[in-house]
Amino acid sequence: MAKLTYPKYTNLCGWNAMLPARQARAALTGDLTVDYAVVGAGYTGFAVARRIQELDPQARIAVLEATTVGEGSSARNSGFTGAHLLPRNATVEMAEKARVQGRFYAEAFDWLMSIVRDNGIECDIRHAGSIRAAATELGEASLRKVVEVARVNDIAHSVLSRDDIRSRIGSSYYRFGIHMEDSVLLQPAALIRGLADALPSSVSLYENTPVTAIRRQDGWVLETPGGVVTCKRMALATNGFIPRFGYLKSRMATIYTYAAVTEEIPEARLGEIGESDAWGLLPSHRLGTTLRRIGRNRVMVRSLYAHETEIDQKQATAALRARFNRRWPDLADIRFEYLWGGTTAFTMNGAPWWGQLDDGLYASGGCNGSGIAKGTMLGRHLGELMLGHGGTHDALARSIGRASWIAPEPLRTIGFHLVSAFESRKAGMEM
Repeated sequence: MAKLTYPKYTNLCGWNAMLPARQARAALTGDLTVDYAVVGAGYTGFAVARRIQELDPQARIAVLEATTVGEGSSARNSGFTGAHLLPRNATVEMAEKARVQGRFYAEAFDWLMSIVRDNGIECDIRHAGSIRAAATELGEASLRKVVEVARVNDIAHSVLSRDDIRSRIGSSYYRFGIHMEDSVLLQPAALIRGLADALPSSVSLYENTPVTAIRRQDGWVLETPGGVVTCKRMALATNGFIPRFGYLKSRMATIYTYAAVTEEIPEARLGEIGESDAWGLLPSHRLGTTLRRIGRNRVMVRSLYAHETEIDQKQATAALRARFNRRWPDLADIRFEYLWGGTTAFTMNGAPWWGQLDDGLYASGGCNGSGIAKGTMLGRHLGELMLGHGGTHDALARSIGRASWIAPEPLRTIGFHLVSAFESRKAGMEM
């Protein structure tokens, strides 16, 4: 049986299902020689390809996607992004590090938004900010530290009481929050599809073209079902599936997380999901529940984690249903219309792995759930690194850190379940 180098999901992506059908680019048929090859058509992969093309317009670039754009992991996230991504464990002692990171995030975010504007990408961008909320005393204590970092670094924000949050989202579940004013909410499937359509003509995108193996041979050779790609340099932008190619096995693991979107809520009951017509809420704990209002009349709930493989759909549905009902008990009769899983890369210390793996081989992975802004940022810099451009790469590496060692199997799975059980108890009602 062939090694699976990409996630095969049980369900279609709900974000993608809510959009008009899209015609995928053709799969690779026949052998191909290019200057640069990028494996993975997500935010990181597209950023690598576009940055190389900006710096070397004559370069021949191929992006290889195992499935179709809009069904991959990049479309399966929650659609939060922005110029400032303060970590949940931010403290005043970390303020300077957060300030440096913020400059890199802002640069990448502005670059991404300029691509969106210049190419007329319609992805339902809402400049609504985002709420970080806590349901527990421990969560509130953690968020108050984030408030201090936002204050010290002069990041636009406001502190929210229980009543403030209830008026915005229609639920009195949370006791304390912080509203980050410069965060953006968007439709992630529409964004990634738009970025695919906006690729420069010198970048060739091949969908339904899984890379099954790579090897060094006067550069790099990538094997696919339809042909062989030969290149001088290549980038692995497959996040948690990079270890399936034999690299970074001791640095990251694949985590599945789950999301559901309600059916359309009747007009007469829209007051139950708040006064704000667009809002997004992030939890104070990393195992907590993310929430979003989608359009006028739907709510998304995202939570639940599984290690390496998907869990049973009934189990995922029941868990997400319980989380939704705790927050909106009066909407318990509203059914879920879409439910899907998505992968991300988990690293032990929360830092990504980014840089050169071998002669002519580069990789970026381990965004730990911050894929739009962080993936764009790391991909952009990785493209520069592949071309030998100097600049601020060392400062970036120092500010974001590097993924630490993670135990091999079977200790990894055992450790995941132990840590997950411990963190779940710690998270409590944040879940």
